[in-house]
Amino acid sequence: MSLSRSEHMARVKGKNTSPERLLRSALWRAGMRYRLNYKAPMGRPDVVFPGARVAVFVDGCFWHGCPAHYSRPRSSEEFWSGKLLANVERDSRLTLGLEAAGWRVVRVFEHEVYQELDKVVRVVEAAMRGERLPDERDWRVSRVDPVPQEGEGWERRELRLLRAWDVVRHEVGPRKTGRDKGRPKGPRAARGSARGRTSARPKRRSG
Repeated sequence: MSLSRSEHMARVKGKNTSPERLLRSALWRAGMRYRLNYKAPMGRPDVVFPGARVAVFVDGCFWHGCPAHYSRPRSSEEFWSGKLLANVERDSRLTLGLEAAGWRVVRVFEHEVYQELDKVVRVVEAAMRGERLPDERDWRVSRVDPVPQEGEGWERRELRLLRAWDVVRHEVGPRKTGRDKGRPKGPRAARGSARGRTSARPKRRSG
């Protein structure tokens, strides 16, 4: 069942989301001491390493155009199309602006945190060492349109590179559902997973 615009907006949660907590706990266990609520030159990254000037953002798959899991809503299509484009454009501007200020930016999707947490930690570690992240991590869905002539439920997806906005590719295929992000099943499982991985996290951190 598709959600209405108001139902989608009601589900928005800004900070301290479950994937953010899971990643913070994993970084702390790996010995990586970060700062929260740190005002970088642009924006408010979810995790910041001020000394290394590394900013980490945990992006929701729906709100930030995940190529694997962005699912086009079936109602208010023009509204959601504009919302998606605005979000991805802002992510691009923010990423490029921080890098122009001498920062390294790591953007990970929520499904990566749930499915490949150790790999995400290694990506952050690589950024801390000054390594360049692969370009394929930069692709974002910027627009999705139905393609009725290809068959019921088919769509054309436009994808852009965050760090090279004019680079565009297109994909045509069945409508993606946004499922299988690896999120723990059920509210109790989600709460238990978050509690189990964050209980030892100290309240104060230094960068």
